[in-house]
Amino acid sequence: MSNPAEAGPQNRLAVRAPGPLAWLGEARHLGLVVALVLLAIVGLVTKPENFATTSNLVSILSLAATIGVITVGATFVIIGGGIDLSVGATMALASVWATTLATQAYGPAVMAVCAILVGTGTGLVNGLLIAYGRLVPFIATLAMLVAARGLAQRMSDRKTQIIQVDNGAIVDLSTTRLLGVPLLVYIFALVVVLGWILLNRTTFGRRTYAVGGNPEAARLAGINVRRHTMLLYALSGLCCGIAAILIMARTTTGSSTHGDLYELDAIAAVIIGGTLLTGGRGTIIGSILGLLIFTLITNLFILNGLNTSDQLIAKGLIIVVAVLLQRRNLKERAP
Repeated sequence: MSNPAEAGPQNRLAVRAPGPLAWLGEARHLGLVVALVLLAIVGLVTKPENFATTSNLVSILSLAATIGVITVGATFVIIGGGIDLSVGATMALASVWATTLATQAYGPAVMAVCAILVGTGTGLVNGLLIAYGRLVPFIATLAMLVAARGLAQRMSDRKTQIIQVDNGAIVDLSTTRLLGVPLLVYIFALVVVLGWILLNRTTFGRRTYAVGGNPEAARLAGINVRRHTMLLYALSGLCCGIAAILIMARTTTGSSTHGDLYELDAIAAVIIGGTLLTGGRGTIIGSILGLLIFTLITNLFILNGLNTSDQLIAKGLIIVVAVLLQRRNLKERAP
């Protein structure tokens, strides 16, 4: 049962969540769709024999799935006024922990549960440090990035851990296809749908907008800001745990090198999707569109044999342009 005060005049803008079809009418989302179409045209013009194939489209979706699940969690955190730099390292730690010989001895179900618990637990530690330890999110999650990556390296002795044949059910998520699409893509889609419902159709989502838009007003409205902040980071960790299962399925391994720079891709996708870095505004749909743009750019660079360094430069420029456009829109809306 939500607190009526949460929808008071002072918080009306902060808690207003988009309706089921509202995203179609938002200029920034339409702009992202146009960008996707233009990138697709580039692919059709430059590499028509490779780009418009079923295998390439499946490859794009499979690549987007792992980072996409992380992006859903990052969207909640950033809308709530925070930032999480540890998502890539958290995913790596979860994958390593779930693929140790001791864990694998209990079978694929325990491996999956282990990955989810490790991810959620790591996110919960972030949330406790930020909400109750009063650490700045940037510092707390940066420290976790270093610590989680180091722990993953120590646990694996810097070696890649192979999933045993007996635990092939994990790998089946990548190899088994339904209507030509790998199961891991369906898992990604399910996470997106559940994330959208949680953000737009529940009290938790309304409180996320309120906490990110104006924490003090949210506190006065009766929202436990500290607890909600902690839960946001735990949710981000949960998404990292699910992503760990997906990358284990794709690579058949657990490794401390998994998720390198995933935090940058996830945050960049959220920003490009229109979520404010200051919190209080954003959508799951926008974040996923931003992710698809990044994934499509990566795919085009690979198909055309372009330098990876140029790809990073292009992504960096896109991030800068997206932030500048955000600032311009904020100035135009200011009274």
